[in-house]
Amino acid sequence: MDQRTDGELLGALKRGDRSALTQLVERHQHVLLGHARALVGEGGAHEDVVQEVYLKLLERPPELPPEVSGNADAERAHLRSWLHKVTRNQCMDALRAESRRRSREEEAAASEVAPSRSTAGAELVEQRDTRAAVERSLQALPNEQREVLVLRLLGDRSYKEIAEITGKKIGTVGWLISEGLKSLSERLAPLVDGAAPVMARPIALGRESKN
Repeated sequence: MDQRTDGELLGALKRGDRSALTQLVERHQHVLLGHARALVGEGGAHEDVVQEVYLKLLERPPELPPEVSGNADAERAHLRSWLHKVTRNQCMDALRAESRRRSREEEAAASEVAPSRSTAGAELVEQRDTRAAVERSLQALPNEQREVLVLRLLGDRSYKEIAEITGKKIGTVGWLISEGLKSLSERLAPLVDGAAPVMARPIALGRESKN
C-alpha cells in the first residue's frame, strides 16, 4: 500500500506520475461515489460524474495551502473538500442536463400530438417554458439557497440527505429551502401567469417532514 500522503501524491501527479492518480482514486472514490449517488441517483450517472471529477484532478490538481502541507490529516481534509466541491458542481451540471433532456423529449412528444389532443400538447409546452423560468430563477438565488433547492426539487433528496451532503444542520436546510422558495415565488410572479399554482408543489415540498 502506498504510504505517501495526499499532498505527496498531488506533487507526484503534477510531475506526471499517473500512478499517483490511481492511488488518489482508490483513497477517495468510495465517498465521492456516495456523494454523487445521493445527488443524481443510480443508473451509472454518479459514476460518470466521479470520472469527470478525476479528469479535472488530472488536468489541474489543486494547490495545498502552506499551512496544511506536511500534515497528512490536514492535506487529506483539504483535498477531500476540493473533491466534494467539484463533485457537487458536476452533479448540478448533470441535473441541469437531465432537466433539459426531459424538456426536449416533452417538446418532441408535444409536436407529435394528434390534432384532437392539441390542448394537451400546448400544456406540455407551457410546462416546459415554466420549468425553464424556474431554472433561470434558481440560478439567480444565493449559492446556499440554490444548492439545497436543486437537491430537494431536482434531486428529490430528503432533508436528512441534504444535511449530510452539505454539512449543514437539518434546521438550517429547512430554513434555506423556505427562504429559497419565497425568493423563487417572488422572481417568478412577474414572469409566469398563475405563479401561485405553479409553485404550489415546491412549497408543499418545503413543508414536508424533515426526516
